[in-house]
Amino acid sequence: MKKINVGMVGYKFMGKAHSHAYLDMPFFFSTEVVPVRRALCGRTEKAVAEAAQKFGWESYETSWKRLIEREDIDLIDITTPNNTHKEIAIVAAKAGKDIICEKPLATNLNDAQAMLKAVESTGVKHMICFNYRKVPAISLAKKLIEEGKLGEIYHFRAVYLQDWIIDPEFPLVWRLQKNIAGSGAHGDLNSHLIDLARYLIGEFDEVIGMDKTFIKERPTLKITEELTTGLATAKAGEEKGRVEVDDATLFLAKFKRGALGSFEATRFATGHRNGQKIEINGSKGSLIFEFEQMNELKFYSTEDSQGVQGFRTIKTTEEIHPYMKVWWPVGHIIGYEHTFVHLIYDFMEAINQDKIPAPNFVDGVRCQEVLEAVERSIKERRWVSIEEVKTRGS
Repeated sequence: MKKINVGMVGYKFMGKAHSHAYLDMPFFFSTEVVPVRRALCGRTEKAVAEAAQKFGWESYETSWKRLIEREDIDLIDITTPNNTHKEIAIVAAKAGKDIICEKPLATNLNDAQAMLKAVESTGVKHMICFNYRKVPAISLAKKLIEEGKLGEIYHFRAVYLQDWIIDPEFPLVWRLQKNIAGSGAHGDLNSHLIDLARYLIGEFDEVIGMDKTFIKERPTLKITEELTTGLATAKAGEEKGRVEVDDATLFLAKFKRGALGSFEATRFATGHRNGQKIEINGSKGSLIFEFEQMNELKFYSTEDSQGVQGFRTIKTTEEIHPYMKVWWPVGHIIGYEHTFVHLIYDFMEAINQDKIPAPNFVDGVRCQEVLEAVERSIKERRWVSIEEVKTRGS
């Protein structure tokens, strides 16, 4: 058995999700490569020390550069805000460390391309955390599409609806600051939808979009040292700051294989906590997936007999579905945290087989191309092709 010593940068929401994955993966999955939670890194010593102890890390660092320099670290896991991804990943790649990075890969296409160049030139293994690919129902959707059960694909329809910043007094957290996040709902939520679309039906051709910032000024964030894992715990300060990212971005798309797409990402859909939904329509059938019912996939087939046609709900808890044989008996559902466990399992298997896992930085760049094409289309009020973005750059 080979051990992979992990050094993780960041310990809040995604840091907790990844920490849990490293803990649970070897408990349930039998692998030749096992991750070891060697060191956790964060800027505030008191908070990172508390997180390291709580999440089961052996040690902690307050400098990510020092973490990368450690000889006992094999893999760097980046769960920090978007504007930090590029520098950490490039330094880690040059040091010969394998890398897992949260999405979106960077705040812009140029930085994402630089990250891809770094990992490819050094030969390290790399993965981006598009964790929704690792839902068994999504795996089934891909299988049905590849088997031709939907026929020719006509439509990909996707929404990602949240409401956690409806309150105008909610503070200006980093996800609402353009210099840190790059964009708002677009990069945070549309990135997941874009990746699922690419994974399931293929590459984008051109896009056109629109966006809106509904609340243009918010209280600045009051910094605290307490260990928190969710944005809802953010506390407002007394001063005000300008919101420079989108609260909502909608766009239309044409795919290279001929399908049409519609995408909506918003943080202002009252009553929707994490309402991710996709629908795919083809000449022979349709699929519907809703993440808040992540153990189910709805499937309609025109090949069913007249009189009994309709959407059937498939429970994806049987052992035949990817990952499910290691979990619970049939009918016992899994949850959000399991997508990260599956992601880490696939990375460890890739190390064992000496191959690049999926999704990886190539997928991160492809996603960034679409994100940037949408942004350009909004700015210039026109259709923008993905090839144009690749050619002209950001």
